[in-house]
This record gives sequence, structure tokens and C-alpha cells, in this order.
Amino acid sequence: MHLTIETMSIEKAGEVSVVLVPGKALDASNSKDFKAGIAPLLTPGAKIVLDLSGLDFVDSSGLGAMVSSLRQISGVGGDLKLCALKKPVRALIELVRMHRVFEIYNTREEALAAFSK
Repeated sequence: MHLTIETMSIEKAGEVSVVLVPGKALDASNSKDFKAGIAPLLTPGAKIVLDLSGLDFVDSSGLGAMVSSLRQISGVGGDLKLCALKKPVRALIELVRMHRVFEIYNTREEALAAFSK
């Protein structure tokens, strides 16, 4: 499945964009599409929550795409948080110590609340 801004479900919660990443995997087959799809949201000062509740699998390419997005948004004064990770995805992120790079929340509500602190 091609990930584009059209296939990603994007909701606005105040000034925060919540992106529901579609599909079961974010990997080498679709990480470039993910980066291209999310690029229009990576604007100065943007606040983004990536809802990963649908993902069962993320590989190094998928993780790289998320890190690249975080780096881009941080570079223009924005912020990106992750929420609703399933156990296998969270285990990978912790294994490669990316939980020290990303702010991770159990629920979408917690991630949104973190922006208002």
C-alpha cells in the first residue's frame, strides 16, 4: 500500500495534527512513501502526534523515516510525539534505544495533553 497524505488519516485536535499511520507495517516497502506523505505537515512550529496503533511491525527503514521526520520538524521549531504503540513496535524502539529520542505516550489523549504543558 502506498502511504500518501491522502491514505494517512489526519485529524486536527486544536493546533495538533494527529496522523494515524495506515497498514500493519512501516518498513522498507513503504517508508519512502511515509516520508513523502508526512512532508507537507513538517512546517515551522507544527505539532504532530503519530498514532501507531495500527502497526504490528516497524523495521529499520520505518524507524529511520520516523527519526528523519522528527529531525525535520525539530529543525523548524516543531514537535513530534508517538502514541499507541503495540508491544512488538515498542520492543523494537526500546531495543534500539529510540525511546530516548522520541516522546512516547500510551494513548492519543496523553500525547495531546503533553503539548499543552
